[in-house]
Amino acid sequence: MDTIAPLFVSHGSPMTALEPREAGAFMQRLGDTLRQRQGVPRAILAVSAHSLRREPVLMTAPRHEAVYDFGGFDPKLYTLRYDAPGAPGLADRVGELLATAGLPLHHAADGGLDHGIWTPLRFMFPDADVPVLPLAWPPQWTPAQLFALGRALAPLADEGVMILGSGSITHNLRRVFAGGGLHPPDRDATPESTAFRDWFAQRGAAADWAPLLDYRNQAPHAALMHPTDEHLLPFFVAAGAGGELPALRIHDSLVFGELGMDAYAFGPAAPALRAALHSD
Repeated sequence: MDTIAPLFVSHGSPMTALEPREAGAFMQRLGDTLRQRQGVPRAILAVSAHSLRREPVLMTAPRHEAVYDFGGFDPKLYTLRYDAPGAPGLADRVGELLATAGLPLHHAADGGLDHGIWTPLRFMFPDADVPVLPLAWPPQWTPAQLFALGRALAPLADEGVMILGSGSITHNLRRVFAGGGLHPPDRDATPESTAFRDWFAQRGAAADWAPLLDYRNQAPHAALMHPTDEHLLPFFVAAGAGGELPALRIHDSLVFGELGMDAYAFGPAAPALRAALHSD
């Protein structure tokens, strides 16, 4: 099996599962392309904005179900299922890698996939046939610390494991709900969202990691696009797993004029993946 590019995907709101729009279509194409070009991963190490702990924790249950960690959305969401095998056998290897890097790691017998994991996986691997090992992580860690966490995990990409960060390239829900209700999904992009997303794409393509790791001070409208940054931080775990090579944007779309649905690929396998995705 070829090296599997670490990925960051924006999962958007839970409604992405029912109203996939451009991002859902992309994630389905991404899954198809991965199967055809890089092979089915033997496991997915998932790092989601919604699985947070004080220190890194692996969720080692032998089987997972979808967790409905949201409220106030369409009741149909609670009927969607994603029952996937776990990957407890991968936990020891992850432990070895983090121990070598001097990083802490805990194990929990917990099961369940938050919506940041099962929403994209329902499109990417709809048969739920790829084992998943969620890695909960500390949101108080800096981008540099999370990049180092990803660097420690980098060997997994050569061992058939997909490292999947899931969050949102922009995430200010107050602006999405400004005025007391959702803006139209196809609302034109706001200048602030465009400026932030384009800055990330340009710096990523140039492998300009110093400003990216300091994005909070250097990116335009950073605090506006991320009042809290837990939805962006999984980007840095996946990026670290790709080394200091360019971060390639492989999808960009938007909902509600604010909520970026961009996706990125990292590491030596990223250029071929991007080329395959855009070959049609």
